[in-house]
Amino acid sequence: MQSLPKSRLLRFVEEAFQLAQRAVARYSSKFSKQRYTLHQHIVLLCLKVRKNTTYRTLLDELIEMPRIRNAINLTELPAPSTLCKAFDRPDMAVWRVLLNLSVSLLPTNGVAGIDASGFDRSHASKHYTKRAKLTIQQLKVTLLVDSKVNVVLDLHVTTTRKHDSQIALSLIKRNPETIDILLGDKGYDDQEIRRLARQHEIRPLIKHREFTSLHKAWNARLDADLYGQRSQSETVNSTLKRKYGAFVRSRRWWKQFRELAIACLVHNLDQAI
Repeated sequence: MQSLPKSRLLRFVEEAFQLAQRAVARYSSKFSKQRYTLHQHIVLLCLKVRKNTTYRTLLDELIEMPRIRNAINLTELPAPSTLCKAFDRPDMAVWRVLLNLSVSLLPTNGVAGIDASGFDRSHASKHYTKRAKLTIQQLKVTLLVDSKVNVVLDLHVTTTRKHDSQIALSLIKRNPETIDILLGDKGYDDQEIRRLARQHEIRPLIKHREFTSLHKAWNARLDADLYGQRSQSETVNSTLKRKYGAFVRSRRWWKQFRELAIACLVHNLDQAI
């Protein structure tokens, strides 16, 4: 009997499972109950974000998905509370490692665009927002996106009104080996950014604010075709909101950061398959 072809969902799960095996140990501790592995938890958390659903709904659907369960050696489904606790366990550093590994699945070209967008925090109750003094209702999410394959190379998330130029410096320092050309709009017109980029042998292709005729002349000399690839960053920001939601479900800021990192990881895996 001829075997059925693999669905995109199955290939996604297999790819996520392989990345998890490369990134973390099988169990979080030698004292773990060893009922479920960290690899299984990571895949299930990615699946939840990819399907933009709740823990309970995801586990209910998995009852009817034997091929998905077999792909991650899941013989018994966990309780929703188990997955909720599993989300708290891996540090942000683990999700960054997974994000970096996902980038290696695709042939990037070193031309990276930087762009910021806002994700709503309004999903939290007004009572909690007031009690926790969450005066800023949006998270500022800055993505560093490869223009060739539209993968997220890195992200920066903040709850403050941090200026774009400060954020860009952090992203350059973290990713000097993956960027050859940095594309940015006028919000990133800063001499310190240009200086840091050149120190790392990165060509900054950033539009100048037009205060003088010299600035206009510099902008006119920009490689229009190359600079036009900056729009891919905006496309990826839009894709994340459309596919995985324009708001974060978690209430604590550190959980919100992880939630967005997982969304970027899921996006990269979708691009890879």
